[in-house]
Amino acid sequence: MLQISRAVIIPEHEIELSAVRSQGAGGQNVNKVASAIHLRFDIEASSLPEFYKQRLRKLSDHRITSAGIIVIKAQEYRSQEQNREAALARLRELIQRAVVTRKKRIPTRPGKAAQERRLEGKALQGKRKRQRADSKSGALGDD
Repeated sequence: MLQISRAVIIPEHEIELSAVRSQGAGGQNVNKVASAIHLRFDIEASSLPEFYKQRLRKLSDHRITSAGIIVIKAQEYRSQEQNREAALARLRELIQRAVVTRKKRIPTRPGKAAQERRLEGKALQGKRKRQRADSKSGALGDD
């Protein structure tokens, strides 16, 4: 069983785990031992509450297929058991992250004093530029 929260538990029969060979370098061990774990979890067929299913469907994660199946491959460890634990931990983290409700952002506006400071700064910058332009044209006209 995979504990997601105090109230939500996923039974083991809903999670499909299969051992496959790892990719990449690793020598002879990689070529002969199936230590990587391929985890598949069908969101629709699961016993998760409807709220969890909706939030997972909305999540834009490359590990969720268009058919609503979560696919996780764990191959960072040499041991099959460690990779199994890593895959289950990633599934737990994905589901927990999906159901966290984010605080709604309240847009704010700058205050009157801040607007005035901004306009004063713009006016000062414009004045400097005008003075530079005047001093350049004055220097060129003297020749």
